[in-house]
Amino acid sequence: MNIKELLGRYTFVQISRMLINVIRTKFIFRKARIIRFPIDIRGGKFISVEKNFTAGHYCRLEAYPENKNKVLFFGKNVQINDSVHITAIESVVIGNNVLMASKIYISDCSHGSYSGNTNDSNPDSIPAERALFSKPVVIKDNVWLGEFVSVLPGVTIGKGTIVGANSVVSKSLPDYVIAVGVPAKPIKKYNFESQKWEKI
Repeated sequence: MNIKELLGRYTFVQISRMLINVIRTKFIFRKARIIRFPIDIRGGKFISVEKNFTAGHYCRLEAYPENKNKVLFFGKNVQINDSVHITAIESVVIGNNVLMASKIYISDCSHGSYSGNTNDSNPDSIPAERALFSKPVVIKDNVWLGEFVSVLPGVTIGKGTIVGANSVVSKSLPDYVIAVGVPAKPIKKYNFESQKWEKI
């Protein structure tokens, strides 16, 4: 985008703020393109960011590894919009060219386990004091997550998949589908022969 296009799209004040944000960005994640402040980053040394990462206002990125290794990974050209909250203690891997709308929640962990086995958390215990339970999350290349999507522990979202607004992804989704709902379920799949999204 050249200067003329910038001036046509933004005011002088907005351009000035953007330049300040770009400068501040390079002090936090050198490879990132722009982070729009304010942002809340906890455990930044455990977060890996590749080229052209962008983030909207009021995002919250948390990395609390148990073994002091990086646990939150952003691929190239990832764009997250306002108020996205991502938490990782084991592994959250976000592929290349992923687009996230605003107000999205992604986590590989929860306070306690509720899977139906003998190690389940007692409901009479204090929730904040329950042992953390985690399962890795993988979001593959070219995924698009709509507004207010939640992605829960243990989930893989396949390449090129779209998740509709307000959906809760509690189970893994295959490549090249459109999924919606609570829990999110595929409703369309891309047919590479016809080059169309077709109902499932």
